[in-house]
Amino acid sequence: MKKLFLLMTCVCLSVTHLHVYAGKPAPVLRHYIAEEWTKAKDGVWEGVKDKKTYWYKLDKDAKLWWSANGKKWAAVDDGMWADADGKWLKIVDGKLMWSADNGGSWAEVPDWKWEGPKGHWYKFDKDWSVWVARSDS
Repeated sequence: MKKLFLLMTCVCLSVTHLHVYAGKPAPVLRHYIAEEWTKAKDGVWEGVKDKKTYWYKLDKDAKLWWSANGKKWAAVDDGMWADADGKWLKIVDGKLMWSADNGGSWAEVPDWKWEGPKGHWYKFDKDWSVWVARSDS
C-alpha cells in the first residue's frame, strides 16, 4: 500500500509539472543579487534595445537618454529599454514599470530593480539616482 501511494504521488507530481510547463520554457533560477549597491558612475546603466547594448541615463526631468558609445547622447522617444529577460522598462507617472508582452500590459517593477544585459543589477532610489550591484555568479 505504501509503495502504491508513493508511486501515485510521483505520477501526480510529474503530470502536474508537465501540465504547468507544457509549451513553456522551464523556469530559470535567477542569479543571486549582491546586496552591495554603489551609486552608478554618472547615473549610467546598460540596457538593451533591438538586441544591442546601449548606455542609458536620465536627465533631471527623468527623461531617458541613450548612447552607443557613452559620448554622444540622444533622447529615447518612447522612453523604453529592455532588461536581461527582454522585458521592456519605462517610467510612468513617477514609477518604474515593465512589460513582458511588448507593451500590452504594464506593472510596477518590484523594488525598482532589474538585471542588465551583462549580469549587473540596477535600481532607482526615490530621487531617480541609479545604483548598481554585480551578480555573484
